[in-house]
Amino acid sequence: MTDPSPSPSRSDANADSLELSIDRDALLVYNYHCMHMPLKEADVIFCLCSLDTRVAQRAAQLFLFGYGKHYLIFSGGVGKLTQDRFVEPEAVVFADIAVEMGVPRDKILVESKSTNTGENVRFTYDMLQQKGLNFTSFILVQKPYMERRTYATFMKQWPSTMTSSSPPPLSMLPSTTTSSSSSLSSSSVEFMVTSPQLSFHEYPNKENPRDLVINIMVGDLVRIREYP
Repeated sequence: MTDPSPSPSRSDANADSLELSIDRDALLVYNYHCMHMPLKEADVIFCLCSLDTRVAQRAAQLFLFGYGKHYLIFSGGVGKLTQDRFVEPEAVVFADIAVEMGVPRDKILVESKSTNTGENVRFTYDMLQQKGLNFTSFILVQKPYMERRTYATFMKQWPSTMTSSSPPPLSMLPSTTTSSSSSLSSSSVEFMVTSPQLSFHEYPNKENPRDLVINIMVGDLVRIREYP
């Protein structure tokens, strides 16, 4: 009788083909999330914290290079992916990294209660209001595959009307934000978004394994449309 099971070579070929397909699709999604916005000097650098400390390094570097005129903000409490990794809130961990890199402590603002992107925005806005601080331009710093969702969340949830220094075509924005198009030309607050400058194949590391990155960024395709 003929063994109907596939030969090892065929199984290996199928596995390789599937892996190539996943890699190709993941690259497409990753590149979609990365907005590649041009940066210029802003009032504040606003870092949305997470498990990836390279985001803190990127934010600190931008501040030290003079991109933030007043403050470097770190926003983030204890999330599902950091509760067993950090002994302090994400924002405190990130702020310590910035200080180690040379950012003066008195130039750092910390919001350490938020647990998701929407709360990052709302809680930071509330903190600034309580301190009597009003800024008109922000550089948002996030993981590469969360740039687009950060942009959408900021437009949707920041109380003031938003724009960017170089907004993408409205056809490239999630449907939940297109209703804001009429305000883009008359807003009083400007923002840009950036992230560690890493390609999809450069990004995964021990703390951010490839499978976790793919899972999160695919999930963000849904989140960016349903609740930015």
